Amino acid sequence: MASPNLPTAPSAYHTTLLTAQDCREHVHLIIGSNPLAASRVSQSLTVGAKPILIAPVESDMTPTAADSQQNEKRELHHNLANYISSGALTHLDRPFADEDLTTLGRSEVDNVVDAVFVTQHDQLLAERVSALCKRKRIPVNVLDNPALCSFSLLSVHVDGPLQIGVTTNGRGCKLASRIRREVASALPKGLGAACARLGDVRRRIITEDAEARTAAESAIAAAVNEGVDDSIDQSATFNKLVTELDVQAEAAKSRRMRWLAQVCEYWPLKKLVEITDDDVERILQAYPGFSSDNSSASPPPVLPGAVSEGGNSSITTTTSSNNGRFGRIFLAGSGPGHPDLLTRATYKAIQSADLILADKLVPSGVLDMIPRRTPVSIARKFPGNADRAQEELLEQALEGVRAGKTVLRLKQGDPFIYGRGGEEVAFFREHGLGDRVVVLPGITSSLSAPLFAGIPATQRDVSDQVLICTGTGKKGKPPVPPEYVGSRTVVFLMALHRIGGLVKELTTRLGEADGVAEVQEGEKQRALWPLDTPCAVIERATCPDQRVIRTTLRYVEQAIEQEGSRPPGLLVVGRACEALYTPKQEGQPWVVEDGQFKDLDFEDSLGLSLDATLGVAHTGAA
Repeated sequence: MASPNLPTAPSAYHTTLLTAQDCREHVHLIIGSNPLAASRVSQSLTVGAKPILIAPVESDMTPTAADSQQNEKRELHHNLANYISSGALTHLDRPFADEDLTTLGRSEVDNVVDAVFVTQHDQLLAERVSALCKRKRIPVNVLDNPALCSFSLLSVHVDGPLQIGVTTNGRGCKLASRIRREVASALPKGLGAACARLGDVRRRIITEDAEARTAAESAIAAAVNEGVDDSIDQSATFNKLVTELDVQAEAAKSRRMRWLAQVCEYWPLKKLVEITDDDVERILQAYPGFSSDNSSASPPPVLPGAVSEGGNSSITTTTSSNNGRFGRIFLAGSGPGHPDLLTRATYKAIQSADLILADKLVPSGVLDMIPRRTPVSIARKFPGNADRAQEELLEQALEGVRAGKTVLRLKQGDPFIYGRGGEEVAFFREHGLGDRVVVLPGITSSLSAPLFAGIPATQRDVSDQVLICTGTGKKGKPPVPPEYVGSRTVVFLMALHRIGGLVKELTTRLGEADGVAEVQEGEKQRALWPLDTPCAVIERATCPDQRVIRTTLRYVEQAIEQEGSRPPGLLVVGRACEALYTPKQEGQPWVVEDGQFKDLDFEDSLGLSLDATLGVAHTGAA
């Protein structure tokens, strides 16, 4: 088997492993008496550590050339003096001694200090302290000398439990500070409180559900991502199908946790901030915990827009307010993700709607266009609840249009390309509202996502046909796989959660035991896909965090398992995946292109950049 994924090119700079450390009760040794020392003391106290300051402020010694800066009299910064007088800071009025590293720490770690900060300009002292710390594996940070540091502090934005850190790895602290400010300013106000609120909800769900969970159900708990490691992306099973049997059995016990995971992944940050404690309580009550019967669940709360004069932003219906006239229903596609790819018709519908019912995959950039006065409800779809969530949205749409409202059903992509658009039109016709439905097309991600990944779906001498397929059939049954045609590009939607099964179906013969929806008589003659067929996983196309994984059918399952999931995503298979892309390294199992999508800035350049010299398609800057 080939080695794990490698970078596309050797890194020009050394990078560091970013971690978050619980420093409560840790002993931090701070050497110096300047403003930076005061800042280090403040940072230590903020995280619950116990700082000890070593700084001689009086000395009768005659300094030598070697230690003059260490022993000369220094004036304490006024903040340090305040910390000392308040009792928050321990001050040792003397020079640093080697034994300080192993005598001033906590007893439970044999009196070894937990970290050392050298804040004064003294090269000889800095080299001495650094060498001692590294020998004893004590983290050390030295002012303006990355070579002597074993760790560095990030420029940090703090909002409640939310912390965002930026580092340039010693190449520009001022630039790191500016980047941090730019990132923080782009976040909605109150995001930290939202993190705290959702964290409380998560702990509440775990506590309430744990009482009924047995050891045999540990696999279910793992499947709904109950871990607390922020460094791990969503797992490859994040959107794994939950069958009816699962819902009726153990998986129903994790329904609320699956809902919370989907909310955190899909809902726009601005909407998460607007969730109140009352909203959370209503949603938790709407999910009756371990009961497998969802029929009694109440509709999801409408997210707050501008509150109406009556103080209620939810739907209300009366028989007299609309004089018996029905409203209208717009069924519109929002495109692949970037708001600039909306059609003008859909944009007008967004601006004029009285109520918007959005699928969870509609990205925040599009939802941000919704006027604050307009109530918004986002589908609470998650594996195992998709059908019921669809029914809830249709019921809300009926209620709204019968009240004379203009209702917008906002979908990702195009409503008629695996968007249940046709089913919804049929539903409204059955309820006598066929003449009140207007369907607006959208740019389908099945064709636009490959484009923004530098994959031409058709190209002469490469691909002369395109096939758009689903990777998951009705009720979760695998659809009949398409046969291999060398000149065909195939785009699979809703397939990444079962990538292993899909690859098996494409590359091996199927039998009745494989569970396919329909095994055709010509299965023995079906042309199988070679394992070395190029393919690409495209996730969150046209969004700032677009990611492309380029590989082959042989390694795509392993790549998704290792890299994690970033839904929504799709799979493109065929020679077109390498029409404008040439692997840079032979034998490399897969390549990840992360965050390379360039915004659609028409004054600069378009989002897709083609490097004709290298024959490489890439998004944004190289």
